[in-house]
Amino acid sequence: MQNRVTELFKIKYPIVQGGMVWASGWRLASAVSNAGGLGVIGAGSMYPEVLREHITKCQAATKQPFGVNVPMLYPDLEEIMNIIVELSVKIVFTSAGNPKTWTSFLKNNGITVVHVVSSIKFGLKAQDAGVDAIVAEGFEAGGHNGRDETTTMTLIPSVKEKVKIPIIAAGGIATGRGMLAAMILGADGVQIGTRFVASVEASSHEAFKAQVINAEEGATQLTLKELAPVRLIKNKFYNDIQDAYAKSASVDELKNLLGRARAKRGMFEGDMDEGELEIGQISSIIHDIQPAAQIVDNLMSEFHVAKSEVLNY
Repeated sequence: MQNRVTELFKIKYPIVQGGMVWASGWRLASAVSNAGGLGVIGAGSMYPEVLREHITKCQAATKQPFGVNVPMLYPDLEEIMNIIVELSVKIVFTSAGNPKTWTSFLKNNGITVVHVVSSIKFGLKAQDAGVDAIVAEGFEAGGHNGRDETTTMTLIPSVKEKVKIPIIAAGGIATGRGMLAAMILGADGVQIGTRFVASVEASSHEAFKAQVINAEEGATQLTLKELAPVRLIKNKFYNDIQDAYAKSASVDELKNLLGRARAKRGMFEGDMDEGELEIGQISSIIHDIQPAAQIVDNLMSEFHVAKSEVLNY
């Protein structure tokens, strides 16, 4: 299957594994890349030297292309970018910041740059900054999200109408049918996060994986817009946030409640009560933990079956 995304990344399938914090280490990234997609290491939960270790191990585990996701709201950015260049990483996804900040630096070092956006406005800004492609991420997505709550089904055709570079759809996609729908709407490929959290190779805690596959409709909610919008599983910590809102908590009080390492506590260390549990709405249709290669195979099989059904409709 060849299109603008497979050609840009030199991969077999237009499937990108999301660079989720505390889930996307070298084992998951290399497994997805070896299966024909694009594996992505999530640098957002890694100190610079930890990222160095994951890149090195990923390079040893796969000869296929892989990328690194760098959320620009985290510290140590310059050191992280220098490590990426030093270790000859070929693909970088940037998010949560101005694409102009690092795009020229990365491209001048021969790196393909993709930026994550949640609106037409930011898609155009990313295109103007010179990125090679964008991830257009809808409101359904897990983790940090857009404030406008634009759904993927609305976002993709809207961005397609204005943006000329390749578009990778994200948010609420976990099946081959969802992949086909996104591509019919105008995407050149898909980025999938939640489905890969529920994989054997994901570095997230087993208790968190169990929460994901047991999540039902309505189990998640977008919150903390005053800080950085994030979609969370409703647990004790989420309820504490809602109690704080009911008491008209200030931004500083919300920051104090969030504290430090709350996401690590939940998703990596397995505290299902006090931890921050970031996941997408699509978790409600994920019911098992599978090897990453099986997930990729299932996605493509479902995609082709759904495509045949549409053609025969």
